[in-house]
Amino acid sequence: MGGRSMRKIDVGGLTLLLTAARSKLVGLDFAAACADLPAAGSCDVGAGDSAVLDEAERQLREYFAGVRRVFRLPIELSGTPFRLAVWEALLRIPYGEVKTYGEIAHEVGRPRAARAVGGACHANPIAIIVPCHRVVGAGGALTGFGGGLDVKERLLALERAEKQ
Repeated sequence: MGGRSMRKIDVGGLTLLLTAARSKLVGLDFAAACADLPAAGSCDVGAGDSAVLDEAERQLREYFAGVRRVFRLPIELSGTPFRLAVWEALLRIPYGEVKTYGEIAHEVGRPRAARAVGGACHANPIAIIVPCHRVVGAGGALTGFGGGLDVKERLLALERAEKQ
């Protein structure tokens, strides 16, 4: 089992922790996950991991600058079959649009599993890139988000503004 490489970055007014393994992005966490790490930079980086971390950082900077709508990165998601199905559904939500937890539940063939979809969104290991921020409650209510509801609203506002 190979090691993991991490990079802490400051972008879009957020501190993010990128994690790569086997030349793929495997994690993107918010500031709370970064508390014990030194200032922005890298640690324990292999050659392939360095390239994917560089590319992820570049694409995130473009996203926050309003010039990138689709991420094109090698990612690796690990989870239960249900969570994987939910995360794949999230990847299909277009930039600047939202779906409800219930709509995602229907899409993955589990129409009564809206709460479980919420749990899968909460467990999403690659926030922003796997856009769980584009999932809202019934009636459009903003509900839970690992980065905080204020960050969720900022991401949705960024996408709405740039989509116009």
